[in-house]
Amino acid sequence: MSKEELSLEELEAIERKYDPEMAFRPSGKIIATIVSIALVAMAVYHFYASGFGLIRELLHRGIHISFVLGLVFILFSPRKSLNNSIRPKKWYNFNGIPTFDILLALGAIAAAMYLPLLPPEIVAERVGNPSTIDVVMGTILVLLTLEASRRSIGPTLPLIAIFFILFAIFGPLAPGALKHGGTSWLGLINHLYMTNQGIYGIAIGVMAQYVFLFIVFGVLATRIGLGQLFIDLAMVIAGRFSGGPAKVAIFSSAFMGTISGSSIANTVTTGALTIPAMKKVGYPAHFAGAVEATASTGGQITPPILGAAAFIMVEYLEIPLRDILAAALFPALLHYFGIFIMVHLEAKKLGLKGMDKKDLPKTLLVLRQHWLSIIPLIILVYLILTGRTPDFAAVYGIIACVVVGFLNPVNRLNLRDLWNALSLGAKNTLAVGAAAATVGIVVGVVTLTGVGFRLGYVVVQTATDFGNVVGAIWPFAYFTVAQWALFFSLVLIAIACIFMGAGIPTTATYIILVAVAAPALAMLGVEPIVAHFFVFYYGVLADITPPVALAAYAAAGIAGSNPFKTGNTAFRLGIAKALVPFVFVYSPALLLVTDGFTWAAFSVTLLGAMIGIAGIGVAFSGYLIAPMSKWQRWWIGLVSLLFVAPGLLTMAIGLLLVSPVILLQMRAAKRIKLELETQKQAVIES
Repeated sequence: MSKEELSLEELEAIERKYDPEMAFRPSGKIIATIVSIALVAMAVYHFYASGFGLIRELLHRGIHISFVLGLVFILFSPRKSLNNSIRPKKWYNFNGIPTFDILLALGAIAAAMYLPLLPPEIVAERVGNPSTIDVVMGTILVLLTLEASRRSIGPTLPLIAIFFILFAIFGPLAPGALKHGGTSWLGLINHLYMTNQGIYGIAIGVMAQYVFLFIVFGVLATRIGLGQLFIDLAMVIAGRFSGGPAKVAIFSSAFMGTISGSSIANTVTTGALTIPAMKKVGYPAHFAGAVEATASTGGQITPPILGAAAFIMVEYLEIPLRDILAAALFPALLHYFGIFIMVHLEAKKLGLKGMDKKDLPKTLLVLRQHWLSIIPLIILVYLILTGRTPDFAAVYGIIACVVVGFLNPVNRLNLRDLWNALSLGAKNTLAVGAAAATVGIVVGVVTLTGVGFRLGYVVVQTATDFGNVVGAIWPFAYFTVAQWALFFSLVLIAIACIFMGAGIPTTATYIILVAVAAPALAMLGVEPIVAHFFVFYYGVLADITPPVALAAYAAAGIAGSNPFKTGNTAFRLGIAKALVPFVFVYSPALLLVTDGFTWAAFSVTLLGAMIGIAGIGVAFSGYLIAPMSKWQRWWIGLVSLLFVAPGLLTMAIGLLLVSPVILLQMRAAKRIKLELETQKQAVIES
């Protein structure tokens, strides 16, 4: 192992440090065995329930919540500082786990299963008039859900949920348009616990029905060699070109994104190889880390996994998953195109070479060793595209992984490997499951109070006021107040998404912001699928946006670079992701499945977006075919914004405006070439 490479233990430590969802605490052998059995039981139950069982919706969600909360209290300490070692043997600890945490786990299981185990007719009778025991159990579940999410993902989301609870109770004291009649604690618990609008709502339902299986599929697919196939293919495709390791990072992260929706997991998995390789060919450490982090965040927007948000969209929008995947395809490609442009320009500016031929894998050898591992992904995608439900596709994708794993002579599975993969897959769902339950509290308050439409009205009204002010100024009067209102609404929502996404899982950010953004954008005539994708993209952007750029900080840990500098560079590299949502709001044809779609509009939009993204990449890199002056960078960056609303006229104007810079670049490149030739000739003559 070279000095630049990190051991598996060091990589796992980095992932635990920067990803709160993976910060599991150690325990003794007895608890570890019990937890392992519970995790595998959780995986087997979900596999059976989604593939072959007929289980009542409320019971299925209750079982899922009980698994999640019970295991969270065992696997996550109340404080991060307690995760480093097993607790000492004292009377209040059992096998390294505080007895109090075990009691909390049992209490959470009891509260989660109490309602689902009641006869359905009794539950129906008590909705609107809960008994005392109903309120007690509901209160316990709400409090323990907040604590479980605090332990597993941090304090931000629970604090937001607490704020919404207070808003529901003290509604008469709220200002302006947010004022409402308020509710009692009994009324709140009735809505959050007794109905399917709260903790047992859509968010936890999607986790139990779809997301769990896809996470397990991703773990199994990686275990049978699909991840290694992706990394090797990326090296074959891009390794030999200028700045090769950075381009390998882009392609490998894009491929890995098809089976993993976790930014930090992608960063650690592929970054262990690509970051040291980037530093070896000459990229600065912070730039190497930023490239990997930015590329890895694309996993959450790359079909067919898309993190968990794709499945939430299926439920909210009531459209097939294949339509969601089709809509996500070209925006994801534009994200990677933007990173590729900047990486390529940086390599040219620094004069970097590709990887040595001896370090690159052989194409035929890679395919011969790993071709079987891609069969499960092909089956999964085929089933989705033929209209099968996501859970059906995931079940048969998992079966394919197991069959391939037992038959494939390379990366062969045995029963212990299968046990460990199921255990790890289930463990990886715990934090996002706790977050989904907490989001159910927030969504429940939104549906109870109608605050979503109230906040939407506030956003639109604020944006309209901005539009009235700006529209009164001469150059900007060309656009109507309605156009300015849409623009400022998008800006306000984008900022809110980035702030909300700071330290909160993307799916939770998406669900909360949709409750606000969807009504606001609907008032402005934006299609629902466009509004949902807009919120989703900006929620993902938080993973590379300082001050809480978790993926960038994980990459900095591997690169040995300054975390904040790495985060700033990652945000710059991911600027395309910030531009693309504006593009598909102004030209929805980019999403393929919107109303009034035409191939002509799609082609113009895609071409315009590519030119605009390339222009912004040039502006940030300060290099096209020669170094650029400051005014040239500013000019080409500002002109590139014209392509946010692509059209033949704006493209023509934009190209006309940047043509002087291109001509100056051509002259500068010619001058540099002549200078190099003169220097070379002088060296020869001497």
